[in-house]
Amino acid sequence: MIFTSGNILLLGAVLVFISILVSKTGFRFGVPTLLLFLLVGMCCGSDGLGLQFNSPESAQFIGMIALSIILFTGGMDTQISDIRPIVTPGLILSTLALLLTTLLTGAFIYCLCMFSGMNMEFSLMASFLLAATMSSTDSASVFSILRSQKMQLKHNLKPLLELESGSNDPMAYMLTIILIQVIQNPGEVGGWDIAADLLKQFGYAIILSVAIGRGIVWLINKISLSNTALYSVMLLSIVFIVFAVTDSIGGNGYLAVYVTGLVVGNSKILLKREMSLFMDSLTWLFQVIMFLSLGLLVNPHELKDVAVPGLLIGAFMMFVARPLSIYTCLAPFKDIPFKAQTFISWVGLRGAVPIIFATYPVVAEIPGSNIIFNIVFFITLLSLILQGMSIGWFAKKLHLDLPPEPEKAFDIHIPDELSTSLNEIKLTKKMLAHGNTLATMNIPKGHLAMIIKRGSQYIVPDGQLELHEGDVLLFISSTEHTLE
Repeated sequence: MIFTSGNILLLGAVLVFISILVSKTGFRFGVPTLLLFLLVGMCCGSDGLGLQFNSPESAQFIGMIALSIILFTGGMDTQISDIRPIVTPGLILSTLALLLTTLLTGAFIYCLCMFSGMNMEFSLMASFLLAATMSSTDSASVFSILRSQKMQLKHNLKPLLELESGSNDPMAYMLTIILIQVIQNPGEVGGWDIAADLLKQFGYAIILSVAIGRGIVWLINKISLSNTALYSVMLLSIVFIVFAVTDSIGGNGYLAVYVTGLVVGNSKILLKREMSLFMDSLTWLFQVIMFLSLGLLVNPHELKDVAVPGLLIGAFMMFVARPLSIYTCLAPFKDIPFKAQTFISWVGLRGAVPIIFATYPVVAEIPGSNIIFNIVFFITLLSLILQGMSIGWFAKKLHLDLPPEPEKAFDIHIPDELSTSLNEIKLTKKMLAHGNTLATMNIPKGHLAMIIKRGSQYIVPDGQLELHEGDVLLFISSTEHTLE
């Protein structure tokens, strides 16, 4: 079946619907949700139901939109107070460790090409290009698994892994583009040119993202829109403006949208919760669309031709290149123990990002680009199956997991601009020893009990209401007072 304007809306909606239903079943068995989206696309593609999607350019465009939203939302949901203690090792992992992984894997691929049975004939630069496309951990996969499973980890590992995955995509993108330029223009791109390009991409991205991020915070707080839904739409437009403007002047658009998200998410801004929920919904929608389109793009029957080199390269990355890179780069950080470093090396998830980056050599018509794409796709499947399905088990095996945070009884939030906070307290027998009413509980100054949850029942309290052990009280408190 060929996509047409008449059936694309129906087919697209049906695929998204099926993917969401399948993901519910898969989550029960610990299968990464995004892997299921990818498999649904493969089953419906050329070797399955026969849906034809043969445009790397379109997949690349979909990926650009999706990654902009995913990285912005990831930045917006990241608190600087959480990443401040681990910002140095996080940035080293996203740059130096990624570069080291690329060099080690590229050298291994080049050595494999010397064996005739590998069905690969890559030059040294093409070997490094293949390694660069799949060198970054996938932000969509890491964010999805850590947050959907509500995983809590010791040694600040969760913010460290999220910072690495959110900030290493730009580095992998830059390496991919630079290596394509080197292959297309042999002898014309020197070391100084590469260093200058990297500096320009990082510099422009940081300067523009901070400036635009602060500007949009000021604008949203000052502008008065009659329809509050338009604030979220305006924020989405800024995401694409940041990416497009940064990319047009030679900066790195992916890094820019991530830093802009950090600036916005860590500022006091009107309707932050509403905009955050809007961006979260869009993130999931475009993750589904991105993984489905990539699943449709691949021809599964071609993967068997790259299975042997794919297994060897994938195993080398998982068990040699990434662990060596992690141990080397984190050696100076004595507060990150060896077992935590081992866990970090295992959470080197590949996902949609490497596959999207693998479309760049195809679009640029680099020799052997189809083999590069198929190998990257194969290794992504391997990574999501082996690593994605075992992250929780591995954390427990290394004793790095923490008890999950207790579920909140009340899903209520207050605007950032109010100098108040919400606190929940579950009543115990000791708390009720001197009286079982609000009037006798001696509530400190600056705190007001708003509502009580008793089982599935919600009660508006007064001073004489009889309280029971196990009741959950929601207090609103002024910021200058703390509720013990």
